[in-house]
Amino acid sequence: MIAETLCSAVAAAGLGIAAVTAYRKRFLSAARIAAYSLVPLGLVMTGVVQWLADTAFSPTAWAGFGVLGVSWMLFASTRAVERRRGGGTRKERKEARSAQRGAVAPAASAPSLGSSSRPGAKPAAAPQEDFSDIEAILKKHGI
Repeated sequence: MIAETLCSAVAAAGLGIAAVTAYRKRFLSAARIAAYSLVPLGLVMTGVVQWLADTAFSPTAWAGFGVLGVSWMLFASTRAVERRRGGGTRKERKEARSAQRGAVAPAASAPSLGSSSRPGAKPAAAPQEDFSDIEAILKKHGI
């Protein structure tokens, strides 16, 4: 009962402030203030405020929140232990390691290896970086 009265008073005050703001020809701000002030009134009319008030003062509801918290803590701690151990069974970890080793391409291209794959070839000089496109963009913007 008190929560509904308080929310209604807040809505009325907000609508009053919105009216004063609109009188000052700041219509966009007035519309925004009116929108914010109508939220508590809508929550009262839908019954959400009554439900929240009943929940806030209910020992059963608080016990339920406690049970949910314990459940979340158990879930989080088992997940952390699973990650620390590496997760899964020994067979799954072995398969993951072999897949990780196989992920590197053994026949990578020569530039990515840093040396030529042809015997007797000279190592390639460091490629000259071409900044002409960047310079064109900077000139376009007058920089």
